[in-house]
Amino acid sequence: MAEAERVVLVTGPTGNSGPAVVRALAADGVLLGLVGRDEGRLEAVARETGLVEARWLAVAADVRRPEEARRAVAEVSDRFGRLDAVVHLVGGYTGGTPVAELDHDELRAMLEQHLWTTLHVVQAALPGMLERGWGRIVAVSSPMALEPGRKSAAYAVGKAAEETLLRTLAREVAGTGVTANILVVRAVDVAHDRETEASARNAGWTTPEELAAAVRFLCSDAAAAINGARLPLDGRA
Repeated sequence: MAEAERVVLVTGPTGNSGPAVVRALAADGVLLGLVGRDEGRLEAVARETGLVEARWLAVAADVRRPEEARRAVAEVSDRFGRLDAVVHLVGGYTGGTPVAELDHDELRAMLEQHLWTTLHVVQAALPGMLERGWGRIVAVSSPMALEPGRKSAAYAVGKAAEETLLRTLAREVAGTGVTANILVVRAVDVAHDRETEASARNAGWTTPEELAAAVRFLCSDAAAAINGARLPLDGRA
């Protein structure tokens, strides 16, 4: 199968890094399924990035729910005949509470946002990838998964759980043609402050274009030997 014919599902494409990732993947000629909770915002991303109408599909779905994740994967697969890669950009941060006062609902929300969304999408997409013997799963995480700061327990636990899930998956799919990898981002530098107002504070930030380039590579044939990696994009810090 030619790389230009591949189908990539992007979850959370309306976030800070979404448009750059969508634009980079479209430049490779892939077919795109954009999944988020607001169809209007998905369509706005498509307009912003200049997607050709016949080469993308918007699916309004809440992937915190397993049935919604299955529906999203099914709609993209039905439209384009397959699904070859998942780029999981779903984000969200809740913090500021010390562990001694941590609200259980706050922790549940972060686990839903990071662990459960990832699990639901992976479980929906993986069988087809394994059947075809080719697939890519890429998710974005945070340094806090391994190095949590004060009052960040809910977010750090959510990200740590997501990373553990994907690195376990990588072991399970080794040798099948499917890979699962993690990109570690401290902050997405949408305004390119790191370049225009360089400081110690923003030295480790990542531009959307840098993140998109890493996603593009990990979704390619050239990245077949990279599996279970936790690749830091905050190396200047």
